[in-house]
Amino acid sequence: MGKKDIIWTVEVPGAPEIAGETKPRRHYLHGDQEPFGAPRDTQSIHECFLRGMKESGDQPYLGHRPLNDGVAGAYVWQSYNEVYTRVKNLGSAFAKRGLKADSMVGLFSINRPEWVIAEQASFTQSCITVPLYDTLGNEAIEFIVNETETTTIAATSDKAKVLINMKEKIPSLKLIVVMDDENATEALASLGKDKDVEVIAITALEKEGAVEPVTGTLPNKDTIATICYTSGTTGQPKGVLLSHENLMSLCGATRVQGPTGDIIKYNNQDSYISYLPLAHVFERSIQVCLTYVGARIGFYQGDTLKLLDDVGELKPTIFASVPRLFNRIYDKVLQGVKAKGGVAAMLFNKGYAAKKANLANGSVHHFLWDALVFSKVRARLGGRVRVMFCGAAPISADVMDFLRICFSASVHEGYGQTETSAGASVTDLRDTSTGHIGVPCCSGDIKLVDVPSMGYTSQDKPFPRGEICVRGKNVFKGYYKNPEKTAEVLDADGWCHSGDVGMWDAHGHLVIVDRVKNIFKLAQGEYIAPEKIEMVYQKHELVGQSFVYGDSLQASLVAIIVPDEDCFRKWAVQAGLPDKPTAELCQDDATRKAVIKALVDFGRADGLKGFENVKDVYLEPTPFTPENGMMTPTFKLKRHEAKIKYQKQIDEMYARIGSV
Repeated sequence: MGKKDIIWTVEVPGAPEIAGETKPRRHYLHGDQEPFGAPRDTQSIHECFLRGMKESGDQPYLGHRPLNDGVAGAYVWQSYNEVYTRVKNLGSAFAKRGLKADSMVGLFSINRPEWVIAEQASFTQSCITVPLYDTLGNEAIEFIVNETETTTIAATSDKAKVLINMKEKIPSLKLIVVMDDENATEALASLGKDKDVEVIAITALEKEGAVEPVTGTLPNKDTIATICYTSGTTGQPKGVLLSHENLMSLCGATRVQGPTGDIIKYNNQDSYISYLPLAHVFERSIQVCLTYVGARIGFYQGDTLKLLDDVGELKPTIFASVPRLFNRIYDKVLQGVKAKGGVAAMLFNKGYAAKKANLANGSVHHFLWDALVFSKVRARLGGRVRVMFCGAAPISADVMDFLRICFSASVHEGYGQTETSAGASVTDLRDTSTGHIGVPCCSGDIKLVDVPSMGYTSQDKPFPRGEICVRGKNVFKGYYKNPEKTAEVLDADGWCHSGDVGMWDAHGHLVIVDRVKNIFKLAQGEYIAPEKIEMVYQKHELVGQSFVYGDSLQASLVAIIVPDEDCFRKWAVQAGLPDKPTAELCQDDATRKAVIKALVDFGRADGLKGFENVKDVYLEPTPFTPENGMMTPTFKLKRHEAKIKYQKQIDEMYARIGSV
């Protein structure tokens, strides 16, 4: 049977027929196997670390780039054995400070080795970690610390100052462990003393723990490992309770699926660049997998604008990111090819076509074109990447093909949520088709449940559709202190209701077709899925980011467009528009009209229906970022906040459309 003929999922054997839903499905090679949790030889994240140490010992584990006058040097590494010593000593110090099983330990910093060390130290006492991140805002941080009654927080010096200044509003806080700057600790300690908060450097606390070490209760697979607060788009964040087995479930699944060829094998020779937020489960699940085999993890400087410099220095073999970065690489490479023209463009296009034909046969390699054309593109990510993961948001089929062709890498698109410990489905290694999110991970089953209000049912032809529901070892234990919200998402039979609408296609792939709540109807009755349209527009070289909006009282769509800084002005000049700075071009009416025409033409060529194309745009020179509140830390657009911020511009666009 050829790859084109494979039906990649099968119904769970013996599953009952239930009206209003499909039978649960699994990967076709693992249909008779119950969902996998933690690997059999490691029942907790602490044991996972010990296994990695056994594999790699004195080999590098955690790396960072020291800064000298703002300039990053070469990576400096701590071995598994060295990290273990630090973890053991810090865990001992935590015990001496009264932390025990189920005590909360906050983690407040960007990704860095000490984040991992502090979490692993917490696990030596069966403590529960509570990651914090400043893009939540002070109000949400206050809510989280108070709800969890956290007494101890490990933080970098800048975040420590924020916490000290908030002390009156977070009375439970008693100890801040400074991760980075020992020189700043003395001043912070003085500030903290006035607020009844002890501030101590992490290295000093490790020294305390090394004197007459104290051991604690170690966790098992059912112990709660973390409370991961979801940022959401409205209201207070919800604390997702995840056990050690939840966070180990992706590792367990990949160890089973690797030998059967479903997913890439990873080992202690792999290296990985860590820049996606450790406060979220996608990054943590990947790090658990890599720690299990004794791989090395290098951290970025902390500035995403310098990420590719860090990647060039580290030369990782595994690279995980979100569509936003991959879309940007796609745009830049194709813009560069277009700008060069001539023989270079001809060779690129010929090589691209040859490799795209190879994709149909499941191959991402070509003996000639990889060396002749695509080695320069591979160099953008250090030249050694062999596997790429994309998650957090949908990625277009064109960009998936591009990554496989240009980087000659195995590219997996994953789907999941905090509530499913990141991994719910993933594309199979052997399957290079696009337009879907793969098949269920071996950690959980997936079924579709009717959404009658939106017209999606398990009886739909040609393919069944419905809300994606997940049950297995990857599903969370509930929301912390929030039984009402838990009952809304986690049903009595243990199925987690995702809020996403999916479809099983002809080959058994899971396809996202809608969002239960992220859909609106235009005045003429057409249903609109804005993410689909945004994904099309963001492939255009002019578009850096987009927010598509529709009103049920209006017959058409409008959009906020953040132009791509690098090509916007060049395009304007070529189009005969004024040569002005980007901010001024965004205010120019002729430019706005030209952008609308360019997007409508592009959208039609890409298959958008007439009512799916925007009728007007507002050009925004300032990018959407987590820092300005327009995106979540995993770079998902906050639609509610965007609507509030741009309500005036939305009203003006509809007024302009109505006057035509």
